[in-house]
Amino acid sequence: MASILDEYEDSQNSRQSAQHHSRLSSTNIGIAHSGFVNVRLEEEKPIFNKQRIDFTPPEKINHLAVCNSQLCMSLGKDTLLRIDLAKPEQPNQIELGRKDDSRVYKLFLDPTGSHVLISLSTSECLYLNRNTQKARSLSRWRGHLIESVGWNKLLGNESSTGPILVGTSQGIIFEAEISANEGSLFNTNPDQYFRQVHFLEEDGKPAPVCCLEIERGLENKYFIIATTRKRLFQFVGKVAEGSEQQGFSSIFNQNQDLLPSFQEFPANMGYSEITFYTSKLRTSPKAFAWMMGNGVLYGQLDYVRPDSLLSDVQVWEYTPDIDISLNKPISIVLTQFHFLLLLHDRVKAICTLNGQVVYEDVFPDKYGPLKRMNKDPVGGLIWIYTERAVFRYHIQREARDVWQMYMSMNKFDLAKEYCRDRPECMDMVLAKEAEHCFQNKRYLESAKCYALTQNYFEEIALKFIEAKQEDALKEFLLKKLNNLKQSEKTQITLLVTWLTELYLNRLGQLESDGNTIIFQEIRDEFRHFLSSSKYKECLFNNRSTIYDLLASHGNVEDMVYFSVVMQDYERVISHHCQHDDFSSALDVLSKHCEEKLFYKFSPVLMQHIPKKVVDAWIQMGKKLDPKKLIPALMNYSQMGSTQQISETIRYMEFCVYELMVTEEAIHNYLLSLYAKYKPDSLLSYLKQAGTHASEIRYDLKYALRLCAEHGYLRACVLVYRIMELYEEAVDLALKVDVDLAKSCADLPEDDEELRKKLWLKIAQHVVQEEKDVKKAMNCLSSCDLLKIEDILPFFPDFVTIDHFKEAICSSLKEYNQHIEELKQEMEEATESAKKIREDIQEMRNKYGVVDSQEKCASCDFPLLNRPFYLFLCGHMFHYDCLFQEVTPHLSAYKQSRLEDLQKKLAATTQSSKSRHRPLPKDEGDTASLGKGNAGTSRDQIKSDIDDIIASECVYCGEHMIKSIDKPFIDPQKCEEEKSSWL
Repeated sequence: MASILDEYEDSQNSRQSAQHHSRLSSTNIGIAHSGFVNVRLEEEKPIFNKQRIDFTPPEKINHLAVCNSQLCMSLGKDTLLRIDLAKPEQPNQIELGRKDDSRVYKLFLDPTGSHVLISLSTSECLYLNRNTQKARSLSRWRGHLIESVGWNKLLGNESSTGPILVGTSQGIIFEAEISANEGSLFNTNPDQYFRQVHFLEEDGKPAPVCCLEIERGLENKYFIIATTRKRLFQFVGKVAEGSEQQGFSSIFNQNQDLLPSFQEFPANMGYSEITFYTSKLRTSPKAFAWMMGNGVLYGQLDYVRPDSLLSDVQVWEYTPDIDISLNKPISIVLTQFHFLLLLHDRVKAICTLNGQVVYEDVFPDKYGPLKRMNKDPVGGLIWIYTERAVFRYHIQREARDVWQMYMSMNKFDLAKEYCRDRPECMDMVLAKEAEHCFQNKRYLESAKCYALTQNYFEEIALKFIEAKQEDALKEFLLKKLNNLKQSEKTQITLLVTWLTELYLNRLGQLESDGNTIIFQEIRDEFRHFLSSSKYKECLFNNRSTIYDLLASHGNVEDMVYFSVVMQDYERVISHHCQHDDFSSALDVLSKHCEEKLFYKFSPVLMQHIPKKVVDAWIQMGKKLDPKKLIPALMNYSQMGSTQQISETIRYMEFCVYELMVTEEAIHNYLLSLYAKYKPDSLLSYLKQAGTHASEIRYDLKYALRLCAEHGYLRACVLVYRIMELYEEAVDLALKVDVDLAKSCADLPEDDEELRKKLWLKIAQHVVQEEKDVKKAMNCLSSCDLLKIEDILPFFPDFVTIDHFKEAICSSLKEYNQHIEELKQEMEEATESAKKIREDIQEMRNKYGVVDSQEKCASCDFPLLNRPFYLFLCGHMFHYDCLFQEVTPHLSAYKQSRLEDLQKKLAATTQSSKSRHRPLPKDEGDTASLGKGNAGTSRDQIKSDIDDIIASECVYCGEHMIKSIDKPFIDPQKCEEEKSSWL
């Protein structure tokens, strides 16, 4: 039988070890050729790698326990050695201090490595904590030989064990708790309590409790496993939430009336041992192995089952070389896929999957007989010791060849799980699974597996074709297609085309057979294939081939569906139109909203379903360009039905009123439709379109010609008004209605001459055409530009003055009233001039007192040193200071004006100096006259300068108010200032 190790070599030859192991034979499993080469590139290390610890004990080793990297060893009669494996160079040796003949019977180390129980042969028990150097006696335990301890993994910590179970050689199970604290003055014992909770027996006699294990399941359910020499007991019960600290008495009390569940085997070798396997990702064991007289009972632990924790159990019977009377197994350890049996001179590893011995390691006699084997549940290392040596096993890649065992057992899912990272092994498993399914006529499953292998594509395809399994072939091709890369375009094209042909053949066959249900299922599957995004590029590039295949099979419906998938809507719409299914064609158009197709197919659709087409256009809104629809509309509005024309007008109105389209062609077309088919709406459209030429979107000349052709005079008048041809508007309006003409005559508001002319036309028409004197008089009241004398020439000579008496009197009265208004305005102007002169005189007589200590508001120097200005607000400035303050705020014009005045003032100043020079006598009178003129001119110039710079206080006037939002520093100067700091 093949082992799970592949070409395992003896790694202990250098130590002269007599180890033996079996090699994994090459098993022919009937797998077809694979693309992978099944070759070992390098020798793999063994799964169980033994190492002797470099340690020579000063005395014989009696017992050894390891847990959580804490090793505890009993040496000789009275010595205990503790080693922290993280610091092996710092061992801790403790003397038990026993003076009697007692010896260490057993050692028990808790899962945390903090608590050590030392069972003595004199039915006593000692306790040692990791943090103490002295073993303390447990007085309550005296008189009981401790055989086993069930530790509390939930509540145990470094200072306390929590409630634990203790099994004795007399079959009694006690519950106890040990605390590392010193206790109170009256209670210095570390054992908090020690009470009996159950009793086990075999054949009516007390049986030693060989092993105890406590595990917690779901919903506070606890499982307690206890073993004797021939029996395995299970205690199942719940502990109330929050009362875990009270112990396990309630679980045993539930079973007082009933015998506990147990399994019994006939053979008895004087003891038994149970071991558990816990994966690194879990806190609870998942498997167990119980070594007893008949062999090893092993299986899984199922925490969901209500009454039993054990499941999938089976018994491995001892091989002939194991005799329970002469060569008993000493100890057992369980790993993920093996359990190791310790005999007096060797270790055997048995695979739990097939029950085969896959490893055997013989120890030399020089180390003495093997005593016991332990496994550290935390570190995963296996420890074996003799009286003079300690050995350690490392487990390396234990699951490396498990896949092959599961494959040989036809458990392919598990086999694939354990070779995920080894593609060559995965390919072998898939090929074996595919072949297995094919032989059992599970063709679809076989196809799925074959598609994942590297086997030759042609061989597998022919295999399904020969078996006439088209569905399986299709499944194989689909899976193979899914596994191809996008870069493998040729292979993708081949498979897509082949699959299309297979689908079409199948559909044709089902349609002929009349199998409607399956036909619909296959059609849905085929359409899903056609619409798959993964093959979209391939289908699009080869769509002509697919169209040809669909056409050759006469599959019109799927061809239409494929056209939709390929977004070849033109083909779909053409198909519907050819079959007079115009509503379906419009549905496709409306669904996909492709503008070009609307422009192309709207003429045909408008001819048959105009209302629905216009509804679709309206729904499209601004996505469509109405100008591109006009040719079709014009075609069918000229030769179509009344419905087509009304729908055309409806869409044009939507474009104008809803979409606010401004194109001239659209407005012109709507205008022509109104003129031909809906004249009632023509005038309202023209009115709402606007009254100014800049607002108008239609062609005014076209509109005028159209309205004139159809005789719509009012519309023509409106167009004339917009074109500002008021004379033509009035002339045409007088043919329709005098009131309409009046409304046109008042339009040129800025041109009184034209208004008067238009009103004279109206008056002439009223007098000469209508011969209505009263109405002519009303024209005078409607227009303030017309006088009675303007319209008198229009009246015939025979008209009596009585008709104009009232108008003439009214005109004279208006003239008199106007004269009186002019007189009153003249008097008011004279009075205002008088008041102004008085105010000026009063202002000239105003004065202010300036103290000799006053200073200029700008330069802060004494004011009286230079010419100055005094403002009513109290601010005082030197002339030159005020000039500098005001000048930057002046406009360019005023600055230029000020410069000119300064130049003139300087010129007059220069000329005034000439009076110091003597003049000829004959020039005296002339010089005197010139001096007076120069003085007058100088005063005027200074007055003009004052008006510019001293019109208001620079701090209180408008200049200051206007400068509020101006920056304190000119932007250019600010940048210069910034750069100077850098």
